Amino acid sequence: MDQTTTTNFSDIFKSSFLEKTSSFSIVDSLIGIVVAFAVGLFIYVIYKKTFSGVMYSHSFNISLIVMTMATALIIMGISTNIVLSLGMVGALSIVRFRTPIKDPMDLIFIFWSVASGILCGAGLIPLVIIGAILIGLVLLFFVNRLTIDNPYLLVVKYTNAEVEKPLEHMISMQSKKHSIKSKSVVPGNGLEMTYEIRLKDNNTDFVQQIMSMEGVTSAIMLSYDGNFTA
Repeated sequence: MDQTTTTNFSDIFKSSFLEKTSSFSIVDSLIGIVVAFAVGLFIYVIYKKTFSGVMYSHSFNISLIVMTMATALIIMGISTNIVLSLGMVGALSIVRFRTPIKDPMDLIFIFWSVASGILCGAGLIPLVIIGAILIGLVLLFFVNRLTIDNPYLLVVKYTNAEVEKPLEHMISMQSKKHSIKSKSVVPGNGLEMTYEIRLKDNNTDFVQQIMSMEGVTSAIMLSYDGNFTA
């Protein structure tokens, strides 16, 4: 009778929390989190060096570090408990990233951070380090070393169709390649022609020469990223 009572009391005060705590290695967890922080910091530096947009977001860059560490923590947690993994999947399914991603490269860095966090949480430390170094070198080479000849849009408004031939000749003399993107007739305002051009030496002074042509009312040069909506 006494032995049964003792067993019941030991079962009551038995802590499942302590059992779960002893089921994972604190040292391995710390190593994974530290490596995730180091890789996230590496991603932070690469993003800052390769950013080529207009407005640099420091908060977004910091979020890449936190995202790497948080993903590693999630993977560490769900890898030791199947029930927890199912609950975590259900909880994360309601999370929505509502910040608009305007640059496709930002999406690449987000995916890189998440992938690195998953590898750190799974304990694949050599793989995440090798992958981070290779991806960083590729980004540094292709973004900073290789120069891309970005096209421009030239929008010319004119009142006389006879301007088109000398305008075409002048554009062909100043550009390596050009093509007509659109031509429209504006009632009461004449005609409007839109060219996609690639300059020979990035010299845009010829726009003033176009403005001086008889019949031309306006000439506008715009930076162009390759997407066009007529």
